[in-house]
Amino acid sequence: MNRYTWRTCCLEIALLAVAFVFMVPMFVLVAVALRHPDGVQGFLGFTWPLDFSNLGDAWVESAMGPSIINSTWITGVSVALIIALASTAAYTLTRRTQHWTKGLFYLFLAGFLFPGQLAMLPLYLAFAKLGMVGNPLAVVLINVGGFMPFAIFLYSVFLRDLPKEYEESATIDGAMPMRMFWSVVFPLLRPVTGTVGILTALAIWNDFFTPLLYLTGGDSRTAPLSVFTFVSLYGADWPMVFSALITSVVPILIAYVLMQRFIMRGFASGLKG
Repeated sequence: MNRYTWRTCCLEIALLAVAFVFMVPMFVLVAVALRHPDGVQGFLGFTWPLDFSNLGDAWVESAMGPSIINSTWITGVSVALIIALASTAAYTLTRRTQHWTKGLFYLFLAGFLFPGQLAMLPLYLAFAKLGMVGNPLAVVLINVGGFMPFAIFLYSVFLRDLPKEYEESATIDGAMPMRMFWSVVFPLLRPVTGTVGILTALAIWNDFFTPLLYLTGGDSRTAPLSVFTFVSLYGADWPMVFSALITSVVPILIAYVLMQRFIMRGFASGLKG
């Protein structure tokens, strides 16, 4: 059994100091959000008494409730489509032996080389002609297309190390390729599926630019757009901005706490694979 030494104590102190440094922005965020206009200034910008009414006012004035529902719908549909399409595409590209599969795999990887801003104008014009500007489905399609190279890469790396004996047994039992994939292979991809789902969900939920471009002027705002309600050309109401920001991250924070065990397992296994 390892004994508690002075080195362990120093390591714990150093880790606590690093944790405090990383928590300072969170403290400032809460301090500004709960700032009372007539309060007494305290540590890290906190005022006494704390003004919790800012949270309720920001929720109502920014219409955060419907925005969170829209963000949840966009994030959920986007992640589901990314997982379904990327897993099947990666399975085909890694298990097929034709020459075109290798070239197609590198074609998908080429998506890493080109910034999304290059396609911003033509995509916007195309969606405008289709009458989809202001429609959340446009944001879903942009998200799916943008994250497909990343998701296919992770699934392909994991599938290359996955034994083929399970598939061979299913083939002997008469399973068709799609049935074999969804019934045998896909359950084995749970670690990397967790990794893909977590990383894409966080990025899509926090995305500001794509909803700003395609949903501005409509009723289907996302949570980041609702936070932007309190920012104007001449300044920003920072207590309200930070209050809205706190309410916008609560759903994804609750999801992280509830799925923490699966998240860590997904990172450990999926990224290793």
